[in-house]
Amino acid sequence: MPNQAAAAVGKPLAGRRPNIIMILSDDQGYGDLGRNGNPLLKTPNLDKMYDESIHFEDFHVSPACSPTRASLMSGKHEFKNGVTHTIYERERMSLKSTTIAQVLKSAGYATGIFGKWHLGDEDAYQPDKRGFDEVFIHGCGGIGQTQEGSGGDVNGNSYFNPVVKHNGRFEKTAGYCTDVFFQQALKWLESVKGQQPFFVYLPTNAAHWPLVVPDKYKNMYAGKVSDSEACFFGMIANIDENVGKLLAKLQDLGIDDNTLVVFSNDNGGLDGCKLFNAGMRGCKLTASNGGTRAMSLWRWPGTIQPAACNKLTAHLDLFPTFAALAAAKLPEKLASQLDGFSLLPLLENPQAQWHDDRMLFTHAGRWGKGSEPQPHGPCSVRWQQYLQVWEKGRWCLYDLKADPGETTDLAANQKGIVGKLDEAYDAWWAAVLPCLDNEQAWKTAPKINPYKEQYRHQCSESTPPTKP
Repeated sequence: MPNQAAAAVGKPLAGRRPNIIMILSDDQGYGDLGRNGNPLLKTPNLDKMYDESIHFEDFHVSPACSPTRASLMSGKHEFKNGVTHTIYERERMSLKSTTIAQVLKSAGYATGIFGKWHLGDEDAYQPDKRGFDEVFIHGCGGIGQTQEGSGGDVNGNSYFNPVVKHNGRFEKTAGYCTDVFFQQALKWLESVKGQQPFFVYLPTNAAHWPLVVPDKYKNMYAGKVSDSEACFFGMIANIDENVGKLLAKLQDLGIDDNTLVVFSNDNGGLDGCKLFNAGMRGCKLTASNGGTRAMSLWRWPGTIQPAACNKLTAHLDLFPTFAALAAAKLPEKLASQLDGFSLLPLLENPQAQWHDDRMLFTHAGRWGKGSEPQPHGPCSVRWQQYLQVWEKGRWCLYDLKADPGETTDLAANQKGIVGKLDEAYDAWWAAVLPCLDNEQAWKTAPKINPYKEQYRHQCSESTPPTKP
């Protein structure tokens, strides 16, 4: 295993302005990785990246996809962006929010997104309006999905040869979706390298349902698990292969030592949890440790030395970290609104003193359309080694250090801690409640999905989508 020594080599990291590549897989859990102990899944390239990275072992995201994306993009809890669901217009990231792409662009970075946006399909919410120069995405929360209201992709779209929206025009691609997104990202970064630093945001649609993948990957697990699980593991094997190709390409282009690559997953696991969940309780859409704990690998050869870091960290921290690396000047008001902290001290020394008293608040949201926001439900507070989870109408308290599987409720014997975290949660809820500005948006949602309408209009012009 990598050593625990100070991780940064040479001068401080702030203002070093590396290229930044952020890869975010969909519905892959913390346990869906060879290095994290999975007994079946083979991930040789991600395992190698793990060995070459600082890996944050107590890193947390939101329990579902749009919420995690909103927090990653903004450095604020998803509820402060108005994101409380993945549908019903409640996946739209508030137009009041500033994205990390906007910040990096203002600092001289070229910015590109390749894959899944899922923060609003209407034009005003699209990534080209939120700081991205290059946009190569599908619609809705998944390729081919359609939801009530504005959320929806092109009709009949498929993981194979998908139609994507590329800088405002629809294009028919050739190949499996994950391969297509990585290939386009590599093509773009090669075109801008050397001109200015770049930010590549590469959120894959895999390994989200529907579980489909080329047979060569599925066959790696056929007969060992169920058919659907074989597809799921095959989708991750395909992601792993693409990560390997990306890292090799950075070396071929001579930019490996000036490029930070970050890999994470967007929520707790799902299809792989029955086989292996790293001893955790809970999965996607829960507020337990298994619903929020995620991988977080940070690779920057020659600058960041491999190490493990056990500090309580989160997706909220990426925004201030990337901004600090880019020497981006954050307006005082924006900086004061952030819920995250820069990880640079930990990237320089994973044992550094660092916000040891922080609290993380989780709420899965997802109350019914038209319902009033519910303060309790699938929610939790994380503080130090304790996780306080709302269950059966009350708070339960677990010591994750002693009891990572959340088997022993300590609430009756630790009333002081329960009271402290309950009070903090109530204050947090009161602060986020005024930010939930999408709750009634379903009433005024467009009757025709914007993606479908734009695609229909483009096709009516007799200019059918072509390969990029």
